[in-house]
Amino acid sequence: MPGRRRRSTAGRSRTSASTTRTTSTAKRATTPARSRKPAPETPVAGPGERVWVLAVPFRAPAPGAVWHAGLQAHVWVGAELPPSLAPYDPPPYSFERFLEDELNEKPRPIPLARPMTPRDQQCDGADVVAAHANAGGRVFLLGDDPGVGKTGTAILAVKAIAEQRDVRTVLVVADRPAAITIPHWARSIAGFGDGGLRWCVTTWDRLAKVSKLRFDVVVADEAHMVRHTTTQRWKHWKAVSGAGRVKDAPYVLATTATPAHTPLELPYLAPEFAARHGEGVREWADLPKRLEAHGFHVERGRYGWQWTEDADQRRTDLARLQSWLAEAEPPATLHRPAPWGPVSVTGTPVALTPAERAAYDSEWSEFRAEMQLARRSRQSAKGRAALLRFRQKAGLIRVQATVDWIKAQVEAERQVAVSVEFVETAADPIREALLESGIPVAGIYGRDRFDVESERLRFQRGEAMVCVFTVTASISLHAGETLPDGRPASDTPRVGLFHQPRFSGIQARQVTGRTHRDGKTSPWRIAFAEDTVEEQVARVMVERLAVSGSAAGADTSSLQEIAELLDADWLPATALTEE
Repeated sequence: MPGRRRRSTAGRSRTSASTTRTTSTAKRATTPARSRKPAPETPVAGPGERVWVLAVPFRAPAPGAVWHAGLQAHVWVGAELPPSLAPYDPPPYSFERFLEDELNEKPRPIPLARPMTPRDQQCDGADVVAAHANAGGRVFLLGDDPGVGKTGTAILAVKAIAEQRDVRTVLVVADRPAAITIPHWARSIAGFGDGGLRWCVTTWDRLAKVSKLRFDVVVADEAHMVRHTTTQRWKHWKAVSGAGRVKDAPYVLATTATPAHTPLELPYLAPEFAARHGEGVREWADLPKRLEAHGFHVERGRYGWQWTEDADQRRTDLARLQSWLAEAEPPATLHRPAPWGPVSVTGTPVALTPAERAAYDSEWSEFRAEMQLARRSRQSAKGRAALLRFRQKAGLIRVQATVDWIKAQVEAERQVAVSVEFVETAADPIREALLESGIPVAGIYGRDRFDVESERLRFQRGEAMVCVFTVTASISLHAGETLPDGRPASDTPRVGLFHQPRFSGIQARQVTGRTHRDGKTSPWRIAFAEDTVEEQVARVMVERLAVSGSAAGADTSSLQEIAELLDADWLPATALTEE
């Protein structure tokens, strides 16, 4: 949109990103003198040369390039990149390209991109975020439904914030797979315009590499990825987001359609809660304890803090939590439902053959025995393992029924997106059976198996009528999508199938948003073995799915119900919700 939020940063001084210098200084300050190691020298380019920071895959040959421990990347210094290293030249806005441009006097020019025109809804959303930042807010939660356009809203918001304050560097943390999500963000940034800012796009599983850098704005895409504080990911996120800092903290824009299962899983919003109550950030470092102090119905349980099971108290807690964010002035959150309506999710019962029924009953009996033994001895690892084995075997028994259903959909001229959780007992046998039937299949699972973006584009162009995938978010499989080359994806109607019921409403809702997005409707079905515990789990999933995203805690009661069905209510909640 011409004339809207354009800002030039050409006149700003380039403050060198003290990647290696900051790192080495911190090490010198904390390492005993007798064990100190000399800090790696920062690469310096000579006259007519450039420091090239390369994206070299693990164990790939890179003749002439040198691994730099401070940068956590391979480096080559010279006037031009030799042909042998050209395949490792990082694309714009990637982590390696960000480091490279910071190490040189001038950044490399960004190739011209296909312009993207923001929708009014995206511009309006950016205005709300910018107002919050301008009022001194710390963290904004952008919770629009999948497919509404959170990526574009976030980019426009960052540029608007840069018009209000001194913003030079921006970090975007995206979900996996990197081969799809990083190019998607890079294309979007270039298409909407980078505003002259320095953008660095990485993924949650690569967060450690940027944890020692400082950024002015941080965008947390799929922010529910840091809903647990006991992980290494949270440790790195805390450093990057400045969650524990009072000063010099970046502005954080958290985007997710599924914030959490419970209020206890919102530690990434704690700095904003602290600001809203005029309390210190350090007071909110222990989120459950602080929520208890504010009257939330939380208590310590066997596996740490837990939320009440009383429905009325839950509603009270959620109303207060939402008011902290939505009713603040200016608001600290924004949730807009998809204007094309909610996704239709229905159950698809599978009638087992006598042999399949016998196999299923045998597996169920074995699972019950293993689970009861584990429960009596309180061995949660054995309980998790038993649950995993049962789900894998139960899914394998129904593979043929899933294949037959997919064939019928393809014959009806529909493209089918199949969500699976396991590779060897679901993705592989389904894919192999379809290929044997002459049906082209795209596979998005395991980058060592397939080039995930190439597989996605095969499906989107209609070259593969079926896509079997394990990821839950950050890929687009909807009809009519504008592809990277500017051409539209096939307009063939999409239908989706959960090969097995998902336990978590967060994961299920994210999955349906892969095809039901950007104005395209796509019905989904949940396959389950008839007259089994799977049918009961599927029923709970269908009932709760519609309310899983607008507020934290919407699907917590369903998790409890599913756990009881599987005799797994004694296990930590993560036994059901963690992938």
